[in-house]
Amino acid sequence: MQQHEIALEPECVYHIYNRGINGSKIFSSPGNYRYFLKRYSVYLGDFVDTYAYCLMSNHFHLLIRVKGTIPVGDGAHGVGIHSTDRLVSKQFGKLFSSYTQAYNKTCLRTGALLERPFKRKLVGTESYLSTLLFYVHANPQLHSVVTDFREYPHSSYQSHIDISKSTRLDRTFVLDWFGGVDAYCRAHTDAYDLESIREFTFD
Repeated sequence: MQQHEIALEPECVYHIYNRGINGSKIFSSPGNYRYFLKRYSVYLGDFVDTYAYCLMSNHFHLLIRVKGTIPVGDGAHGVGIHSTDRLVSKQFGKLFSSYTQAYNKTCLRTGALLERPFKRKLVGTESYLSTLLFYVHANPQLHSVVTDFREYPHSSYQSHIDISKSTRLDRTFVLDWFGGVDAYCRAHTDAYDLESIREFTFD
């Protein structure tokens, strides 16, 4: 089964990722990153719980859980064009369309920005989830954008550990998964080495 053919089922966890066409940039300024996250909240906030994210200049990673109950007004009936999969995928489509239009206007470009269809992988085991939480955050260091991924400004890492600030992430789930902030930080420092997770890269 192709990655884009995997259904987005209720109460399941997925790694969602995509990149610019031919590896081209999809974020060119700090404002682009902020706008993408704002649009993401608008289009997906009622449909998924977000565990982690990382936005890179030419691609992004999201770690999400599809909610068990889709808003009634969106017409989820479980089958066909009204299935949860179709509706959640449609919301992602709206996000990408909205962002592309804004990016094109700002950067004086035309045409598609992101590859289609977007990629998704089912997260089926606990160990896979733990590894992905690290991988998503380690991405900037894997791509040699920064020397320490914990300092990268466009990922969810700092939002997880700075509990004094509000967040739209499901921070409680993530911190509880690792056993608290200290354990979360240790897992991101000691549990894995970067070479061991290069198999997760797609670009």
